[in-house]
Amino acid sequence: MENNEVLQKIKEEIKKTEAQIIEYRELTKPISPENAIGRVSRMDAINNKSINEAALRQVEQKLKDLQRVLEKAGSKDFGICLRCKKPIPIGRLMIRPESLYCVPCSQ
Repeated sequence: MENNEVLQKIKEEIKKTEAQIIEYRELTKPISPENAIGRVSRMDAINNKSINEAALRQVEQKLKDLQRVLEKAGSKDFGICLRCKKPIPIGRLMIRPESLYCVPCSQ
């Protein structure tokens, strides 16, 4: 039963993460120089674009991790820490379904 709950959570997170990627890609489009905005506003826009690009990279990595965990579903490695090979607690998987490591190993 717990594995089914975790799988459902992973699938929900994948959908949310894919939506976030679409949103961040919109926010990271190039800033057109012909837009009539002031110099300070343009600097703010460029800074915001950089922040959104970093967030996009993080969300894309999260999606890769979620897909990697989903691929392990049903195998003996599902829910097992990559470092210490012990089971990852179900609570951690419900909070962060993309977790590949248990709490002690992730630090």
